[in-house]
Amino acid sequence: MLHADELESRVCVRPARTSRRGPLLTSIAKPFEKLSIFFPMWNEEQYIERAVNAARTVCEGLVADDRVLDYEIIVVDDASTDSTGALADAIAQGDPHVKVVHHARNRKLGGSIKSGFAAATGDVVLYTDADLPFEMEELVRALRVLCMYEVDVVSAYRLDRTGEGPRRAVYSFLYNWLVQIMFRTRLRDINFAFKLCRRRVLDHVTLKSESSFIDAELVIRAQRSGFQILQIGVDYFPRTRGVSTLSSPGVIKAMLVELVHLRRELRDVVPVAGAGHQP
Repeated sequence: MLHADELESRVCVRPARTSRRGPLLTSIAKPFEKLSIFFPMWNEEQYIERAVNAARTVCEGLVADDRVLDYEIIVVDDASTDSTGALADAIAQGDPHVKVVHHARNRKLGGSIKSGFAAATGDVVLYTDADLPFEMEELVRALRVLCMYEVDVVSAYRLDRTGEGPRRAVYSFLYNWLVQIMFRTRLRDINFAFKLCRRRVLDHVTLKSESSFIDAELVIRAQRSGFQILQIGVDYFPRTRGVSTLSSPGVIKAMLVELVHLRRELRDVVPVAGAGHQP
């Protein structure tokens, strides 16, 4: 597993181009054809407009700076029982960059992430949560890192987790330790909702999880397939509206069941020819 600070002294890049938004990205790579951002949502009527607006603002800036040529924002409505679906449709009707995927039944986080990746058409794809657990401007940095170090996945971790409460912090520590022991990963904060992936990763990795284990499954399959993963630390902003179910007993049980069920299959994943060697 790679970390940006470990590679800084070994990489030489051309100076960053200055623009109205400052020296955002280096000129090391050509612009991405399309950036896809998707949000899995279940009963997120209090967050949906803020999430889409934040994504749109960053994407428009990236287009203006010639770092991406086009973008799309995808809302995956996981059979919400509030007005999330209707709000998403209304936003999409007024913005051609926004599209909505509706689930007829609730498929949990795993099913929503699979739907989001399936709907995404970009050559680089970001998955994150509707409650914006990090400042969306961090995407600019993540794209820079993706290009500068020529990696396939940028996965973020929280620099300060005190805002999530002691119980969730303990659950997360134990879960990350278990995944590291079982699958020999070095990724910290593996379930944090910030995964930026190149298209070639999604073309070779087939996800099966329907639960919140899908974050770990994505990383494990990508790493064992030979793709390069780099981590960056970001400031964490805990949810202030609505209710999170990620630390509920049912969610934790489902994660552990799938971890055991997929253990042998994940351990048998073999490297993909040429993975991790394309800029």
